Amino acid sequence: MITYPHMKKTATIGVTAPSSGVDPELHQIVKDAVARLEEKGYSFQIGETTWTQHKAKAAPALTRAEELNQMMTNDEVEVIIPPWGGELLIEILEHLDFESMKTKWILGYSDVSLLLLTVTLQTGIATAHGTNLVDLRGEACDPTTAMWEQALSTESGGEVIQYSSEKYQMEWDHANPSPHVFHLTEKTEWKTTTGERVEIEGRLLGGCVDVIHHLVGTPYGDVATFRRRFIEEEPVVWYFENCEMTTTDLKRSLLQMKLAGWFEECAGILFGRSAANTPVEGYTAEDMYQELAHELGIPIVYDIDCGHVPPQLTLINGAYAKVETENGQGKVTQWFK
Repeated sequence: MITYPHMKKTATIGVTAPSSGVDPELHQIVKDAVARLEEKGYSFQIGETTWTQHKAKAAPALTRAEELNQMMTNDEVEVIIPPWGGELLIEILEHLDFESMKTKWILGYSDVSLLLLTVTLQTGIATAHGTNLVDLRGEACDPTTAMWEQALSTESGGEVIQYSSEKYQMEWDHANPSPHVFHLTEKTEWKTTTGERVEIEGRLLGGCVDVIHHLVGTPYGDVATFRRRFIEEEPVVWYFENCEMTTTDLKRSLLQMKLAGWFEECAGILFGRSAANTPVEGYTAEDMYQELAHELGIPIVYDIDCGHVPPQLTLINGAYAKVETENGQGKVTQWFK
């Protein structure tokens, strides 16, 4: 069975950098996010790795792993939210003490999604793919992003319902900060490969394809054992988002997952909006989605609220979900069972 953490309204949040830390000139945005959440009643324990960054990582792998291990076993820390993602989280996996991890939420995306998926596959503890810490520094929070609190506060056995956003952000405009950090200007439209209504049910798993495909063939990416051990062979609904890949990079990575058996008993795939998906010789992301839907014989929904083109839903690895989309709008119901 999946084990679901529960966040109290006055939880202590641990901030550590399992991937990238924050350069000194950007320390203020972390402090701003912490101050906003302290106003709401949260308290903080902030690890040293949060404040350092050198050669594409916050600190050496063992230092990052030890700080995360400490927070995962510290009863005072109830939720872990890294400042943001990065590049080299994969370096810490072999140093993590999965057997000693206590049941608490880890929230994030990008490179952090590699940690989230690994923890859920290894331990059966649900993890939360959603906003990162620095994006919570605004005066307000858009309705889609704000759902992280409700999702993480849902009791085991409960349900959380989220809807597609009204608008999304096309590009960052740091020179003109908005009250809720993001500049939501473009109309959101969830799409399907058939152009028709889609309904999918199963256990959610996923993350940023750029990094999680590197789990294939390692002890940390054993999806078959996870399905037998924790979800009684139930179907999986995969969600993916692409940070930097071309369309052919993306297709190769997904076929690697397919050949490794990740898509056995797959009920459907959700793809987040992407600023990447660069076409190669006219081969577009839409072409790839159509091919994949045909090859796997499953429904595919794309341009959902997930990943590097905000805002994004809070998707719980391990939760049982029902995804419904029609006329460009979507609804995701997650049951913590």
